[in-house]
Amino acid sequence: MADINKEAIPFEVFASFKRIETGNPIIALQPPLWAAATHAIVVDDTIHYIWCKRDFAVRWLIMHATAPIDDITNITQDPRNPILEPASDGFDDQAVEYPFPFLNPADGKYYMYYRGKGKTTPEQTGLLVSDGDLGEWRRVQNTPVIPADAEHELDGASHPSVAIDEDTIHILYTAKATKSFGEGLTMCHATAPTRNPAAVTKNPANPVFAGSGETWDSKSVRETELFKGPQHFHIIYGGFDGEVWRMGHVRTRDFQTFEPNPYNPIFTPSDAPEAFDCDSVLTGQILDIDGTYVMLYAGKKGQEWQTGLATIQEN
Repeated sequence: MADINKEAIPFEVFASFKRIETGNPIIALQPPLWAAATHAIVVDDTIHYIWCKRDFAVRWLIMHATAPIDDITNITQDPRNPILEPASDGFDDQAVEYPFPFLNPADGKYYMYYRGKGKTTPEQTGLLVSDGDLGEWRRVQNTPVIPADAEHELDGASHPSVAIDEDTIHILYTAKATKSFGEGLTMCHATAPTRNPAAVTKNPANPVFAGSGETWDSKSVRETELFKGPQHFHIIYGGFDGEVWRMGHVRTRDFQTFEPNPYNPIFTPSDAPEAFDCDSVLTGQILDIDGTYVMLYAGKKGQEWQTGLATIQEN
């Protein structure tokens, strides 16, 4: 588990993210298209953005972009985009979205859990692998590694995020139990050995978290993002009150008990009525880049979601 000899990250840090002053949204498309579900991984001196485009057919496609780590908003799109499209048939023949890339220390390869949606099947989680070119991925298998097969997952088991602790991959995902948007969404936990990321075992206690009990996240939680600190696993999640999505933070050591941040919600929609994120915010992935914490997130205005960036200096 995490090294308990190192100081825990204070709650205040997670409540201190500020939008960058210029450059937001950092990845966007003209409405009614969306550019969201963005996650990133740092490799050497480059940050790789894996983002998603929702097109006119309401299909999701996976895209790739890069930027130097000393200028992370100087983004270059991969000319091969889209780098992954829905399959011709199977569990992800309608949409591929919400990719979470990570380096597997067991074999030195890059993997990516992702949301797959079928034309006649619910949202489920698939797995991709890359040999090092993060613009080229292949499916590990043509079936989901996290199937929607439990009562609380009748409509979905997807939107994965990952943290690795020794030889264990911890995965958080969103369970969806009703087709009514904004309800029936809870947080679930699963694990896989680093020697075989496709061999996923669900936590028998699922769903492990359904909200803090406060009004702001009383209806649903979704898009739960893992960040491993020296003492805790930190989770940034979307909370819904029936009208607006805001972001909250809880921390855990064991994925059984969760300590809420007293400053929740930690990140809320912009007060500026013309801002791209004035209506809702979600998908808060935290990265540590040369001692600076950055947070990628999705912001909503009207019906469209685009990708933004917030930062904080590490104390």
